[in-house]
Amino acid sequence: MIILKSERELQYMFDAGQIVAKAHKEVEKAAKPGVTTLELDQVAEEYILNCQAKPAFKGYHGYPATICASINEEVVHGIPSRLRIVKSGDIISIDIGAIINDYVGDAAVTLPVGEIEDEVKRLLAVTKQSLFEGIEKAVVNNRLSDISHAVQSFVEKNNFSVVRDFVGHGIGRSMHEEPQIPNFGIPGHGPRLKTGMALAIEPMVNMGTYEVETLPDNWTVVTKDQKNSAHFEHTIAVTEKGPWILTR
Repeated sequence: MIILKSERELQYMFDAGQIVAKAHKEVEKAAKPGVTTLELDQVAEEYILNCQAKPAFKGYHGYPATICASINEEVVHGIPSRLRIVKSGDIISIDIGAIINDYVGDAAVTLPVGEIEDEVKRLLAVTKQSLFEGIEKAVVNNRLSDISHAVQSFVEKNNFSVVRDFVGHGIGRSMHEEPQIPNFGIPGHGPRLKTGMALAIEPMVNMGTYEVETLPDNWTVVTKDQKNSAHFEHTIAVTEKGPWILTR
């Protein structure tokens, strides 16, 4: 069942989204060569707690950290570690969630560390733009798969591939609500979009094959061909005035 949110509930989600957005800014400032992913995790956690909010990921199905920090060929769910040092030339995907007033905000960005190769820069630019192509379709009376199709067609036009094993999701009092939002599909299918829907749209885009696998830690997802992957995500609300990005 898709839960429609009232204006008041969306305001709570905006509050959570703003904490997430600002936590991302703090992590971005710290994401320099030589930092460990655990140090980045501590930056985000300290910021979220100082806002009287709670990290949404910590303890979720047993996840041990505040952020997901996924480097290079890691697609999503990389666990922060004091042994994982970020180097110049890496890209690192940071996914952050926060809860305030019982509502969740969730967003991800992929950051370049130092100088990165031109084709990797293009991967980041295409992935980020594909998110906005999807958001543009999040309007009243469109179908859910219009979002999915917009992401996929933009990515594939640019000769990259979209991950199929992981999807975006509804969001609200719970981090993962109905509906699931694939980043691929034909337009004109799925539920009709209505005012009050809150969605976490999150393209995961690979330089090579779309195929992925999960490492033995049962969390970290990597590309099967070990080529780089990027991940961008916003929490948005469907409104009469168009999509409202809550985590910008």
